[in-house]
Amino acid sequence: MEKKGKICVFGASSDRLENTFTETAYELGVLMAQRGWDCVNGAGSAGLMRAVSDGVLDNGGLVTGVIPKFMVDNGWEYDRLSEMIITPDMHTRKEKMVELADAFIVLPGGCGTLEEVMEIYTWRQLGIINKPIILLSTVGFYKPLVEMIDRCGTLGFMQHSHTRLWKVARTPKDALDKLERELKEGVEPVAQKRSIMNGED
Repeated sequence: MEKKGKICVFGASSDRLENTFTETAYELGVLMAQRGWDCVNGAGSAGLMRAVSDGVLDNGGLVTGVIPKFMVDNGWEYDRLSEMIITPDMHTRKEKMVELADAFIVLPGGCGTLEEVMEIYTWRQLGIINKPIILLSTVGFYKPLVEMIDRCGTLGFMQHSHTRLWKVARTPKDALDKLERELKEGVEPVAQKRSIMNGED
């Protein structure tokens, strides 16, 4: 199968999750591999990171894990991965993941996942990157976050056009369909950031 590129998948490393989340992450990995996508993630050996890795690897895809040295020292890496890149710190890890990725899918997660998605969202808002960002909102997980960003736009804390820099998907198939459609049609450039005092959108 012809390779399409690499999708960076952010998601929880917790192993205390309901099966729905883990099964959805695995299904995403399966569909990615079947459609010719390889995976970049944080190299975790548990939770949704491991589940999506297993889905990709079990179906002939490749997974590149990017992990800081202190996590390797703690034994948190998943030794089944196709490739592992060890970085000196968390900041370098994220920069490397962004560099390798053609697009992003964000699975449910805790503060680490939320920090990751909000940083790449900000980078897209500022024009640092111009790659698709898809929230895979399993059982409506990301509904409050999307509503919060919409509220920021409504109240003038950000341009309202900048509240639409990600797309929300309900299923793995929906996430990949939206990602591939956006890549095919061309990722729309972000409108230039303006002062909220100008009242422009």
